[in-house]
Amino acid sequence: MDFFGAQDRARRKTWHLGLLFAAAVIALILATNLLIALVAAFTTTGFSINPSAVLSTTSYQTWFGISALVIFVIAAASLYKYHVVRSGGRAIAEMLGARQIDPSTTDFAERRMLNVVEEMAIASAISVPPVYLIEEAAINAFAAGLGTDDAIIGVTRGTLETLDREELQGVIGHEFSHILNGDTRINLRLIALLHGILFLGLIGRAVLRGGGRGNKRGSGGVVLILGVGLLAIGYAGTFFGNLIKAAVSRQREFLADAAAVQFTRNPGGIANALKKIGGSGQGSRLAAPHTAEVSHLFFGQAVGFAINRLFATHPPLAQRIAAIEPRWDGQFIATDAAAVSARLTDEVNALAGDGHESVVSQVGNPSTTNLSRAIARIGAIPEPLAHAARDRADAFALLHAVFLSTESDIKDRQLNLLRIGLGTDTIGRILALQVDALDPIQRLTLVQLAAPALKSVSDAQFRALVANIASLVRADSRIDLSEWVLHRIVLKELTPHFVARKRQRDRPPSQQAETAAVTAVLSAMAKYGHGDQAAAFAAGAAAFDRPLTFDRTEDPNFRRLNDALRALRQISPLDKPRHIKAYAACALHDGATTEQRALLAGIAAALDCPLPPDFTIAT
Repeated sequence: MDFFGAQDRARRKTWHLGLLFAAAVIALILATNLLIALVAAFTTTGFSINPSAVLSTTSYQTWFGISALVIFVIAAASLYKYHVVRSGGRAIAEMLGARQIDPSTTDFAERRMLNVVEEMAIASAISVPPVYLIEEAAINAFAAGLGTDDAIIGVTRGTLETLDREELQGVIGHEFSHILNGDTRINLRLIALLHGILFLGLIGRAVLRGGGRGNKRGSGGVVLILGVGLLAIGYAGTFFGNLIKAAVSRQREFLADAAAVQFTRNPGGIANALKKIGGSGQGSRLAAPHTAEVSHLFFGQAVGFAINRLFATHPPLAQRIAAIEPRWDGQFIATDAAAVSARLTDEVNALAGDGHESVVSQVGNPSTTNLSRAIARIGAIPEPLAHAARDRADAFALLHAVFLSTESDIKDRQLNLLRIGLGTDTIGRILALQVDALDPIQRLTLVQLAAPALKSVSDAQFRALVANIASLVRADSRIDLSEWVLHRIVLKELTPHFVARKRQRDRPPSQQAETAAVTAVLSAMAKYGHGDQAAAFAAGAAAFDRPLTFDRTEDPNFRRLNDALRALRQISPLDKPRHIKAYAACALHDGATTEQRALLAGIAAALDCPLPPDFTIAT
């Protein structure tokens, strides 16, 4: 899977979506103008309607006013819905009546699902998304969110109880493909846009319910015509909306299926999951509220259509299975709710030699090797720490423990700072967690594992956590780059869940600003863990292929680095490979230590380029 190409296509799909939306709006404007003309004719001439007379007596200002009103209503409805869903995947889960699975659950089926999601998230180098459960027997799943930081995974009870572990991996791999490719952001925007073009129909329904009884002047007939007309326009909006969803969604489902096969290297996993949907009486159709509104998010067709081929958001099951298994015999798999056994994978492949160009191809492109290594990385975490990461209270304490210094005098200073705002019980939890022996990659893994539990703390606890971590980092009057990277990842993974995203302009930096930003990043990386800092910087500059000058001045609070990464987040996806190659060349100049791998993975994550720290390095 080409991560950077997929991100670029996701941006272009947004423009395509806008064009389809504009076409639908124009059609609705024309239909509404026609409706108002009919209502005007009825009120002036009764049932003796003369269209030419209506057209000749109606000024263009009236038509313009009607059109402007329609545009305003559609825009207002779309903005309202966008405000509802802007909090990300959690808003969609709540719309569907789903509940979050407790990260510390001991239920076998739920625990197995969380394990699969954790493994795939860590293999993909993205935040471990919370998992939500819809209590329905259908086999289905979805991913939702404005980005990798606030994404969630949703599954049905039927998915948990019907699919085995390999089939779950196939389904979740499919959903992770949507997250990594930027499909989830498009899907949320699509929900908001479609609500706008469907809103006129909702107005018509309200008019019919609240009016139409008439009065002495016969206004009931006018209200009836207006209500029926708006309802008809609403059905037209539904028609256009379903066409737009089908146009946007179908091809992406084939691509996500292919990505899941590439990720798991197991075509049978996702193929058998699709076969079980076909063999199930319930299939993938859901009865949850708002299912039709978000049907394009799901793994399988969530709602049925009378004209299925025209409006379906997903290709037919047979086509999807045949694309994965060309020699499929056409037989589905009969399903039941019997317990299925979990088969854990524990093979870890050896790392390859040296070089940095191959690193780029692994961004957003997790493989079965990454998956097996992720399983091994999670397994290597001491059980008490892994358990703490999945418990809300202990995860809160664990994040503090991760930032404690191994030097006793600095650690005492940090604990004194924490005692000002934290209770004795929390301090005791922090001290009980032994993290001193963990290397940077293990600490990063713990932060990723703890993310779902931490997303369920209160807003006050989140604010306290952010403030406390900042105090811990500054307690020794110096900020290490590895501390900074871990701090940035914590903020990146948790902030979108608690703080509404500010709309950012998609405006890439100028070449001069980009050059300054790259210089700041490479200079900070060269000063970390390299004997010959100038040579490490030169290696990065050579890979970037632009004249750069090593900045030796100190940046104690990493303000320049923060500003640089903020600017570089806006560069085009197709420009990012060049950056990742340069940062890899710098970080890996004199080896590929655990610290250097964690640093490169953290810098890549800050640029929304998920890179597993156990990436291979081709010779």
